[in-house]
Amino acid sequence: MSNNNMNLNLKIWRQPKKSAPGKMVDYKVSDISPDMSFLEMLDVLNIQLVEKGEDPVVFDHDCREGICGMCSLMINGQAHGPEDRTTTCQLHMRKFRDGDTIVVEPWRAKAFPVLKDLMVDRTAFDEIISAGGFISVNTGNAPDANAIPISKENADLSMDAAACIGCGACVASCKNASAMLFVSAKVSQFSLLPQGKVESSERAVNMVNKMDELGFGNCTNEAECEASCPKGISISNIARMNREYTVGSITGK
Repeated sequence: MSNNNMNLNLKIWRQPKKSAPGKMVDYKVSDISPDMSFLEMLDVLNIQLVEKGEDPVVFDHDCREGICGMCSLMINGQAHGPEDRTTTCQLHMRKFRDGDTIVVEPWRAKAFPVLKDLMVDRTAFDEIISAGGFISVNTGNAPDANAIPISKENADLSMDAAACIGCGACVASCKNASAMLFVSAKVSQFSLLPQGKVESSERAVNMVNKMDELGFGNCTNEAECEASCPKGISISNIARMNREYTVGSITGK
């Protein structure tokens, strides 16, 4: 091992299938470069397990570029690990030290059941989007660049909300397993723009009702969701969603 490489102790949640009980299992990995990503470190572990004829650890991943939100892991009790505004795939091992013990678990939420090991079923988010996370009115052909006046403030807020990648860190970090930050981001990205304003209240009602139906909890107002969000989505979006929901509940639109 070079002077900079690390030996690590891993405690990883292993669960063979959705209906089976799970448990924490201890592993050791050695000669881990600080320049590796966290997922690359897990790849090293899985190579060792396969070579020994053992089942590799199952975890979600796709782009490994901090874009898709698939790499949903709870690392030492923090969603996506100790680096602020960073997805697990973009977390580098330099955030840890030689000899560290690292606890790796899946998201814990009723609406995100564990499928196997560290992989959870997040199709509940897809159902929420299907309930209203779209624009159904005919907006016509694409207008010229500045044909629809939108204030820079609203445009910026909409783009900030649209940065949500649907990873579920907000749910995993909330003691009530609330999805309100995710839902509010999807509501806000449309309600702030003219094309989405027409259905803004109806959208909020449909998506919030679906969120409740799927078993997500209510907001704690403690902002763990914002603190753990790898894209820094603001909880101010929740206030906007609540206003839209109230209007929709009263007017029926």
